[in-house]
Amino acid sequence: MIYLDNAATGGEKPASVQSAVLAAMKTCANPGRSGHALSVACAGRVLACRELLSELFDGYGFERVIFTKNCTEALNIALLGTLKRGDHVVTTCMEHNSVLRPLEFLKKTCGVHCDVAPLTDGRLLPETIAALVRPETKLCCVTSASNVTGEAPDLHALRALLPARVLLVVDGAQGAGHLPLSMRETGIDALALAGHKGLFAIQGAGALLFSERMAPEPVTFGGTGSESYDLGMPAFYPDRLESGTLSYPAICSLAEGALIVRARRAEMAKQQLSTTAAFLEALAKLRGYRACSSPNACGIVAFSHQAIPSEQLAQTLSDEYSIAVRGGLHCAPLAHKALGTFPDGLVRASFSPFQGREEAEALADALAKIADAATSS
Repeated sequence: MIYLDNAATGGEKPASVQSAVLAAMKTCANPGRSGHALSVACAGRVLACRELLSELFDGYGFERVIFTKNCTEALNIALLGTLKRGDHVVTTCMEHNSVLRPLEFLKKTCGVHCDVAPLTDGRLLPETIAALVRPETKLCCVTSASNVTGEAPDLHALRALLPARVLLVVDGAQGAGHLPLSMRETGIDALALAGHKGLFAIQGAGALLFSERMAPEPVTFGGTGSESYDLGMPAFYPDRLESGTLSYPAICSLAEGALIVRARRAEMAKQQLSTTAAFLEALAKLRGYRACSSPNACGIVAFSHQAIPSEQLAQTLSDEYSIAVRGGLHCAPLAHKALGTFPDGLVRASFSPFQGREEAEALADALAKIADAATSS
């Protein structure tokens, strides 16, 4: 099968990531929960990954790197752990449900208010987002790149337009590993990561990085291996936000993936731009198709056919051509309403840096045959 659903989860894991997971499973102890040598060694590996992620994303120190099982959990900690009754949030119509649903929960249970920035001329413009800020605005939560189209808003320009008091929270699920996300340079206060996508880690690897301006409260409670005499959560990070056993194999995979990104991100971004451009050029020559993406470093291209529902088209690609893509709404309903593709949605092909023109051509050929069959039937 040609796997083109990398925006959902990375399909091909580099050999070094696979080796790291296998080694972790062979020598796995509970990191930092015991004093024996193996537990201490595992804790050292976990600390090294924290330090690496803080370095890679220009973060605020290892103690402000929190491991989670995915980006959704990281965003929940950032939002539910920070926002209080009466706070106001600015977000955008291109957000994933991992942002929209926590905000909806806070709206219904805590009276948090939220304004959603629309598209302006089909794009997320910083001035449109910043114009929604009020005196009571606590934070602005925005995607690093749309999981539907691959569009990346200008975070530097947005930060410059936001009042200094407003926290900037970024969903890095699609952008991390593909885009140069620098927290200190850009002024990002919290960055949520999905390790299993552009960072090449396995599923179960996520993280939240946050600045000294944020002090998230715990959203889960339990053992940390520290201050066990106290029935309250520890006051210090990362322990305050990390209850229960960490996924040591996932963290080891994330460390290896981060090393690859540190060494090759620019090269891989160039590859993704080339691949998406090649596919969009081929798609433009086919009858009945419309693209909703531009060439991008995240490898995402969303498109539709005028006569074939998106999920049907995706199923045909899987069943008849052994090509894996994703149809539907991609857990981003407001994005599809903004794009005019609700409720049918779009087909999303998402390439990895290990793919190129060969996969793009195979997808275009299959789409041409599907379109021809639809016309003749």
